[in-house]
Amino acid sequence: MDIKGIIIAVIIIAAVGLFIGIFLGIAAIVFKVFVDPREEEILANLPGNNCGGCGYPGCSGLAAAIVKGEAPVNACSVGGDTVGKAVADIMGVEAANSERKVAFVKCAGDCEKAKSSYDYTGEEDCSMAMYLPGQGPKTCNFGCHGYGSCVKACPFDAIEVINNVAVVNKEKCKACGKCVAACPRNLIELIPYHAKYAVACSSKDKGAATTKACSAGCIGCGLCKKNCEKNAIEVSDFHATIHYDLCIGCGECVEKCPKGSIVAHK
Repeated sequence: MDIKGIIIAVIIIAAVGLFIGIFLGIAAIVFKVFVDPREEEILANLPGNNCGGCGYPGCSGLAAAIVKGEAPVNACSVGGDTVGKAVADIMGVEAANSERKVAFVKCAGDCEKAKSSYDYTGEEDCSMAMYLPGQGPKTCNFGCHGYGSCVKACPFDAIEVINNVAVVNKEKCKACGKCVAACPRNLIELIPYHAKYAVACSSKDKGAATTKACSAGCIGCGLCKKNCEKNAIEVSDFHATIHYDLCIGCGECVEKCPKGSIVAHK
């Protein structure tokens, strides 16, 4: 190839490159997506755990939702009031105080209290256990499997299985809700951090069946409800529930519970 051909090839390549550059520059201007600067500020104040506990795809998703007005400024349960107030300042609004919540496992059926229908050896996974005979070896069909699916789901190392029952460390818990979603028996709920007591049972069987399966099971006798001066306890489906907005933490329900189903929230 002579020098003239080389020069022509270089010119053609340069022209094509120039055309592509101009085209991409114009496209960048035409299709530019505007990002509200507040979104970056909010993202910088969020914890960055990307746990999804807020219901949005990561911290960036929450930041975008807050700027659009689709999520409250205190939607990040991990960051708590500190982050909520910082985000409120960025958005120019007043942040409402939100009560800190933590996860609580509604089961006290450990190895000593809960009975087993058979011995099981195999894959230890709570969701898979639901397909075993009787939905698992525990006689109580409402009890914690103790296989730790919630432990694996927790991004904050706030849960451990102790004596075949999952237990939450309330100081480490950030109320992201991952464990709540992971439990196939819906035994985990978010309760106020400052709650004094909680019902450590989820059984809705009749009293006789519950007692047969677990010595710590709630039998729905109603003594806790009858002795609560603030009407903070409801009993339905043979199961007691505490309404924390009414509870004053007097401990009378704990004293009257014959099964020890209501425990101190430590």
